[in-house]
Amino acid sequence: MILVRPATDSDVPIIVDFMAAMAAETEDKPLDRMRVTQGVAHAVEHPADAIYLVAEVDGTVRGCLMITSEWSDWRAGRFWWIQSVFIDAGYRRQGIYTRLHEAVRELAKGDPLACGIRLYVEVDNVGAQATYRQLGMVETHYQLFEEEFARGS
Repeated sequence: MILVRPATDSDVPIIVDFMAAMAAETEDKPLDRMRVTQGVAHAVEHPADAIYLVAEVDGTVRGCLMITSEWSDWRAGRFWWIQSVFIDAGYRRQGIYTRLHEAVRELAKGDPLACGIRLYVEVDNVGAQATYRQLGMVETHYQLFEEEFARGS
């Protein structure tokens, strides 16, 4: 059975492990674990900024995602963004992400200002893209651009 629940302080270390594994797997990028720990702990303590959901299988956390929001003036509503998705490698393709996604959908439907759910995905991650399509999501015509700022520790 898969149990999805909001993350707590005790989940911070496993979420940090997942984020480090994801960065290594998707971008071959090492992360500053102290900074990631600060970021995850902040989100757990400040749900107005972000919310982590974790998925447990037999009492062990095997996956997670983070939810943030974006105001849309065009829709006078809030998009719920799914980010930082990670499923433990040995537990993929077993419905864990589907359960997490369904939980996000239900939470969003409880928000009277929610107008949709969005996420971004690596262009080469065809497996994840297939899962998102299967869950009713559609690819948009937008590309993602960013500018990062250096921050002090």
